[in-house]
Amino acid sequence: MSEYVIVPLRGGRREFRDLIDRCSRHGRRGHRGHMRGYQGRAGRGDIRAAILALLAEQPMHGYQIMRELRDRSGGAWRVSPGSVYPTLSQLEDEELIQAEQQGGKRVFSLTESGTTEAAAAPSEPWAEVASDVPPAVAELRDLIYQVRAATRQVVHAGSQQQLSAAAELLRETRRRLYQLLAEDESASEGE
Repeated sequence: MSEYVIVPLRGGRREFRDLIDRCSRHGRRGHRGHMRGYQGRAGRGDIRAAILALLAEQPMHGYQIMRELRDRSGGAWRVSPGSVYPTLSQLEDEELIQAEQQGGKRVFSLTESGTTEAAAAPSEPWAEVASDVPPAVAELRDLIYQVRAATRQVVHAGSQQQLSAAAELLRETRRRLYQLLAEDESASEGE
């Protein structure tokens, strides 16, 4: 299948990539077009501060931390296990957190020195990441994920006729999106 790049009419390609990167879990293309993990606009220090802030509220396991960061940022910051678990290990090595087994999961909590460090760190580092993403872009991103999930269901459970109908529907949607951009271009040229 061909890949299309949509460049916004206002602003350049770089601004467009930055916007998509800020709102998407997988914002950059890697080898052979496969998606490569990307954790939004937050830096490595921010994940550390975010984990400390969450653990200051209550003990959590790794998946719970990832889910909380996604939810509290309105979906703008989707951290991966590849960024959360090494940070948890580092915090454990620094004796800022401790882990214990509960119900088959490693649950992390702050140590005394971790509580002190969490108090000195920003209380809601996820808010900055969330504020960078316009609500309309976040909504569009969520719709893309939903359409992808629905398409997968059709692929796995659909008949040949349903597969053909789904392909036609996606072709029509792609065509109408490009048409939407063309209409916007015509309107701005007429001004």
